[in-house]
Amino acid sequence: MESQIAKTCQSLTKAEEMRNQTKLVMQPYANWEEYLTPAPLSIAIMGELVFISSSTDFSINKNPPKGGYKYIKYPDSFRACLMQVCNSGWWAFNEAHKNMDQIRLHTMAVPDYMKTAVEILFQGNDEVVEAHLPDQLENIRVIADDCLVLASGTEKWFSDVINVIQELLEACVNAEHFYGEELEAIKKKLEESKIRKKSAEEAVKRSEKAVKILEEELEEARETYKQAMDSIPSGWNMVAMDLVGAVTESFTVLVSGLTAILARPVDQVCNASKTIAETVKDIKGILADGVDEINIYSKAAEILTWTEGIQQCVQSNNIDWKDLYDQKNKSTKTDFYKQQFQRINDSLDKFPECKPKKDAQEICEKAINICEELAKHAPDGKCEEAKTNEIIKKIRKLTESARTFDCKSKDATKTPSLIPKPPMLYKEQSKSGKKCGSEKATESARFRVEQSRAQMKQTRDVYEKSVENMEKNQKELIDILITMRNCKLKKIDFNKTIEMLVKGMDAMGRVKEQWEKMVRFFQMVSNIVKTSLSRTLKDFVSTSEKTQSLSYNSKLFSKDLLYSQAFQASNIASLVHMISATYTEVSDKYLMDRVSSLGKLMGMDKTKPEFEKERQQLQNSCDEAQRSILRLVLKNKDEFERKTDSRLEKIDKELLAILPAAAPEELKSIQAAVKSGFTEDEEAGYY
Repeated sequence: MESQIAKTCQSLTKAEEMRNQTKLVMQPYANWEEYLTPAPLSIAIMGELVFISSSTDFSINKNPPKGGYKYIKYPDSFRACLMQVCNSGWWAFNEAHKNMDQIRLHTMAVPDYMKTAVEILFQGNDEVVEAHLPDQLENIRVIADDCLVLASGTEKWFSDVINVIQELLEACVNAEHFYGEELEAIKKKLEESKIRKKSAEEAVKRSEKAVKILEEELEEARETYKQAMDSIPSGWNMVAMDLVGAVTESFTVLVSGLTAILARPVDQVCNASKTIAETVKDIKGILADGVDEINIYSKAAEILTWTEGIQQCVQSNNIDWKDLYDQKNKSTKTDFYKQQFQRINDSLDKFPECKPKKDAQEICEKAINICEELAKHAPDGKCEEAKTNEIIKKIRKLTESARTFDCKSKDATKTPSLIPKPPMLYKEQSKSGKKCGSEKATESARFRVEQSRAQMKQTRDVYEKSVENMEKNQKELIDILITMRNCKLKKIDFNKTIEMLVKGMDAMGRVKEQWEKMVRFFQMVSNIVKTSLSRTLKDFVSTSEKTQSLSYNSKLFSKDLLYSQAFQASNIASLVHMISATYTEVSDKYLMDRVSSLGKLMGMDKTKPEFEKERQQLQNSCDEAQRSILRLVLKNKDEFERKTDSRLEKIDKELLAILPAAAPEELKSIQAAVKSGFTEDEEAGYY
């Protein structure tokens, strides 16, 4: 039964399945079509600004800043400033389309390099790995770095547009063109814009911190493996392999979590309804600790593994005290688990105080206490029935807590519930004749099935809310377009122009945020690969084949770490490819014709009737583009729901179908743990 469960789990977590699963879990946080809905509005607004710039001109150079303007080129002419906004916006959309198409083509090649890297890793010959693997990893790194340059360049174009609009608004304020409520509204808008900028800077810091953490955690993974191999009792091959599985899963969870942080919408932080003070507190508080919390959550895999190890002591509502004590080594078999919990608990001390740290340390401390109680009674080979029942109750409660924490981890880090075992480990476990207990494998599989269901349900709920929210915003955007289209030249006063500039700055800001995300995605891919090349590969080369009783040695562990890093890099690249394909499709169908029309409008004589005709055409086509993007969003939502249904159906058909019927009590316990992990909303809105 156990080998059948292992085979099914591995089959459900093939590389392509995992890439698709990652896309599903991340879809509500990386759906570019939603972020592109303001794009037609920005183009329409720029078209209106071209129209408005033909009216009366005036200077905004009354109280210039010390050292002059950084972005505005012609402060003596408001009309020229409006044309500068349009011109820089036209360039931004053109560059975005061109660069995103290149990113799409670049990332398309990553799966092939990944496939070659896996083929090389599976070669038994270490010299082949040393000679050829660096080239494949280098190819992935070069793609990431090239895309990083493209994304950074595009993000700068959108920043330039926003900076010009922002400086133009500040100049109008300084030139005393506003009074009373209007002045306060513009000042508030400028303050919000600065907060967004601050938030973007914090995101860059988080990204830098993430890189450092990746390196530290890989070092810790190697150290954990080394220490455990030295202290593990002889004949404990399966426990050693559990350790490797948990350590590599921790790395996977960490990378997924850091990617989720990068994908987090900035507008959740910079919400216009919040006060400025609240938003600044959010940026300094939650965001600064986000990376630390993800790091803590990455320990959940190990915590659950060792908790399941303790759970193994309970068979048929009883503890076999004689079997629990190792007469040969004069030690209790759970002493090793106690050491692991102690190590995890100590490693959490370096993190700032937060809810995940408190939860994790509580589980570790309870586990250590249980291990101490077991060690107290095991040497005698017996224990009073009442005491035994009390310990069993504590062990079950501990398992439930560990499962809940694992669900919280999967939720916060957006890691798929079913994670594949690294290839070398799976190969060795399949060859090994010793099994770690069919009951443990069955319970674990059943927990993963329930966890998958809850995760998919929650992802669908989040997606549903984001689409609802988008439809609401969409109506507002279409109303603005209709109002603008009905404007006649004589009706457009200065305040109307400023109102459009503010809306334009907001719309461009939303598009720019997505490009900032792109930059951080590629930084992540590049840094994972650089770490592989500089540390893990060197470790692999320098590791000697020690004579160990365990067939799974340090060389194989290094191979698995290399695989995990290469796979995670290609996984993020695959997510980016999905995003770039969506962007290119939307831009091709609904943006570029409008951008061309804007360019034409800018070069036309505004006194001729052709200008008015082109202006109306641009407004109408932007209106249609807005509606078309909404249709695309709804179509993608239907497809997303179909894919989540299909994934759950596959898990039920292939994995749940082979599991024996569960005892009602056990099923109830698993469902309670999963529900608690996915419904507690202390982190609601965190991602």
